[in-house]
Amino acid sequence: MNREILKLAIPNIISNLSVPLLSLVDVALMGHLDSAEYILTIGFGVMIFNFVYWGFGFLRMGTTGFTAQEFGRKDNRECLLILGRALLIAVTGAVLLIALKPLLLKLSLHLIGTTPEVDAYVEGYFNIRILAAPATISLFVFTGWFFGMQNARIPMIITIAVNLINIGLSYWFVRVAGMTSDGVALGTLIAQYCGLILAMVFFYKNYRHMLPFWNKLDLFHIGKMKKFLMANSDIFIRTLCLMFAFSFFRVQSGKEGVILCSANFILLEFIMISAYGIDGFSFAAESVVGKYFGAGDAWNFRKAIKVSFQWGFGISITLVLLFYFFGREILQILTDNQEVINAAMPFMGWLIIAPIIHAVPFIWDGIYIGITASKAMRNTMLLSTFLFFLPTYYLLHGTMGNHALWLALTILMLARGISQTVLAKHVVFNRLKN
Repeated sequence: MNREILKLAIPNIISNLSVPLLSLVDVALMGHLDSAEYILTIGFGVMIFNFVYWGFGFLRMGTTGFTAQEFGRKDNRECLLILGRALLIAVTGAVLLIALKPLLLKLSLHLIGTTPEVDAYVEGYFNIRILAAPATISLFVFTGWFFGMQNARIPMIITIAVNLINIGLSYWFVRVAGMTSDGVALGTLIAQYCGLILAMVFFYKNYRHMLPFWNKLDLFHIGKMKKFLMANSDIFIRTLCLMFAFSFFRVQSGKEGVILCSANFILLEFIMISAYGIDGFSFAAESVVGKYFGAGDAWNFRKAIKVSFQWGFGISITLVLLFYFFGREILQILTDNQEVINAAMPFMGWLIIAPIIHAVPFIWDGIYIGITASKAMRNTMLLSTFLFFLPTYYLLHGTMGNHALWLALTILMLARGISQTVLAKHVVFNRLKN
């Protein structure tokens, strides 16, 4: 089981860590320009597209869970149709996003409520990056489908390729062509379409033997489409709450002043490193747990859950040690603004404990997604966001200041992990008994 988990998790970790690496490069490129406002532009730009694109992350997760179960049942025909249904939703959603571009931008700038200079930079960033919607959302689908087919190697290659292209182009546009945040957005736009082309090439090369199973009528099967949409709507709400929490964090940070806000944005990169590292085993849990659930193999199902948690805690401890011993050095890589670094250091303690706390809900997310227990995952997220995260901030901000933001984020993850653990006996283990 360890080998099976690692076979999926290691490529996931490698590809996942390349994502925050890209974010780190973007922040570093902006952090070494002549104004801290460029850091805010990237921070707010990322926040907006966490909602715009990551809101469609349900397509990756939902596609993985459904595909893994059908893979366990050895139903290649349904596996292919799941891909078709998910891509249909992805393209439809992308077209709507582009059509609603002016409204989305106006709403985003209103919610941010920052300076006119930052607004202008964010608008330029937004107008370029929104055009990547068809490629970005379709890549979610292909990635989730490959994971469900127990193939983590292809998503790893695609993700690394996309991020290397993105890093190279962003560096060239900013450092050579003299662009600012708009250069970062343009690099992302081009890289996303390169990734989509690569995904289609890999699909045809490795899975074209499944194409004879294609049936347009079954693609629109009402019952199966409804089941797919219902599960994905729950994951969408869960993801929306998570993005709301991080966006709320960024917006409230903006009220703390440019320096402290920049410090918070840079410190969030540590959270992203933790998330993408631990998510390697979360993604592996989606695939392996979903496969054994679909096959009705209770013994391996339970073992896959146990091993996923063991490896998740292992990598979280490694991250704790990394942040404890090299936290300041990582900050100095991200920015040479000494004011921002000094403002960030008092809050490093929250980042050091974060990986251990975050490991529990992240691994449970993978398990819940793998067995398509989306309703329970949605409910724990709603509970944690509105009964714990928001009240913690509003009750303590007056006395704790910026520390209240970090405490609220920590409480959010604790509440998620505890509530998912409590529900697991009924929601997870009782669904597949020996």
